[in-house]
Amino acid sequence: MKIKVILTSLLALIATVSLSACSSKGSDSNAQVNKIKEAKVLKVGLQADYPPFEFQSLQNGKNQIVGSDIDLANAISKKLGVKLEIVNMSFNNVLSSLQAGKIDLGISGITATKEREKAFDFSEPYYTADNYLLVKKSDLNKYQSIDDLKGKTISAQKGSVQEKIVKEQLKSANLVSLSAVNDEINEVKAGLVQGAVIENLIAKSYVAQNPDLAIVDSVKLKTEDASYAVAMSKDSGNLKKEVDEVIKQMKASGELEKSIDHNYSLSQAK
Repeated sequence: MKIKVILTSLLALIATVSLSACSSKGSDSNAQVNKIKEAKVLKVGLQADYPPFEFQSLQNGKNQIVGSDIDLANAISKKLGVKLEIVNMSFNNVLSSLQAGKIDLGISGITATKEREKAFDFSEPYYTADNYLLVKKSDLNKYQSIDDLKGKTISAQKGSVQEKIVKEQLKSANLVSLSAVNDEINEVKAGLVQGAVIENLIAKSYVAQNPDLAIVDSVKLKTEDASYAVAMSKDSGNLKKEVDEVIKQMKASGELEKSIDHNYSLSQAK
C-alpha cells in the first residue's frame, strides 16, 4: 500500500514538473514579445543612408527617416500594438546593439548570412539583392573587368556583405572599409577611391542623383546569401513568428513591392 502511495505521489510530481517545464517554455517563447508590449514601443535600429530602404527626406517641411524598411517596421509595430521608435546609427553597430538589448529589431538592408545566423535569428527574406561596382562616369571605360581593378582602391561599407565581396572577388584591389554609403559615394566622386561595391537599388539611387557616377555593368559580382531579412536576438520565439507573418502578408498582397517602388521614386525626387 505504501509503495502504491509513493508511486502515485511520484507520478504526480513528474506531471507537475512536466507541466511547469511546458509552461516555462511557452513563457520563454513569448519573452521578447512581452518585453516589447510592456515597454509599449518597438525599437528598430538602422542606418538611414540606404535608399530606397531607409533614407532621409523632407516631408511637410521636416527632415524625416523614410523608406520601405520603415514601412515594414511600421507594419510590425502595428501588429504588436505598440509605437515605433527608429534608432539611427552606424550600420556596423546595428547587430551589436541588438545583441546588447539596446534595440528590438535590426531592419537595415541586413543580409542573413550563415555566419550571422549563428548569433542572431532572422525573419524570412523580404528582398533579394545583387551588387554593382560604382565608379566615376569619366572612368567608366578604364574599368571594364575585374583585372582592370588590380592595385586600385575599392570601398565597401564596414561590416557589410559588400566588404566580403571585395575581399573574396576583387582580391587584387585594395579594400577601404567605410562606415556609411554616403562616405563611399563622396570618396568615389573625389577620386580618393576608384570604385565602390554597393547593392543594386542603392547604387541606382545614387547614380540617379549624381550624373557624374556610373555603374560598371561588365563587372559581374557573384552574390551569395544576398537576401535581406529582419534581424532579432537569438531564441526570439514568437517575435520571429509575428515578424514572419507581417512579411508574408505584405509580400502576398504586393504591398512590399509597392513600398520599394514608391520609396525608390521618392529617393529620386530633388
